[in-house]
Amino acid sequence: MTVLAAFRAEAARLASSLGGLADAQWARPTGCPPWNVAGLLGHVVTVIAWVPGMLAAPAPVAASVSAVDYYRAGERFSPPVNAARVALGLSRASGAGSATALLAEFDRTWRSVADLCAAEAPGRVVLTRHGDAMTLTDFLVTRIVEVGIHGLDLAAALDRPPWLTPATAEVLTDLLLDEDADARLAEVGLDRTTFLRKATGRLSFGPGERERLAPRSLALG
Repeated sequence: MTVLAAFRAEAARLASSLGGLADAQWARPTGCPPWNVAGLLGHVVTVIAWVPGMLAAPAPVAASVSAVDYYRAGERFSPPVNAARVALGLSRASGAGSATALLAEFDRTWRSVADLCAAEAPGRVVLTRHGDAMTLTDFLVTRIVEVGIHGLDLAAALDRPPWLTPATAEVLTDLLLDEDADARLAEVGLDRTTFLRKATGRLSFGPGERERLAPRSLALG
């Protein structure tokens, strides 16, 4: 299950990258205001922690929403829902008691989720909190978006180079480019990580790059 392997690798990379931060580093602002580094990690913990409850619930008969469709514009990315999402991340961070405890919670959470997912049968369908019936694999892609793309935000906030793993870069590039990703990126001279930073608004596209690549436009909140 390559998507699960990518999730494991990216979550482990994120946890190791945030180890040993000073208090002042946890308080640094990110490109996702009002979250600072701790608040953004609180958000990542929160969105991964949805998974056990989804797996414990009855499975829908069939999937009707793909990972791409999950990011359609609508109520889930409306101002009230986004405000609630921000508040949950901040609450998680403050409720942990310390940044060290928050990081430990993240480590426990992602490992538990990965183990639970590994025990599921291929093709397992889950129901998201937004009411989408998705394969577990497709939903894990959306969790890789959270760990990977917000990992880019955390690296930037800490003045570090992006630490995105190759497995995650591949999964997310496939999400945003429908075919011939390697050839299209080579044509414009972009590596996967730089493309992902541009396609998600972390960097600006150069002249003609967006038109030549034509990435999917996803509502990412």
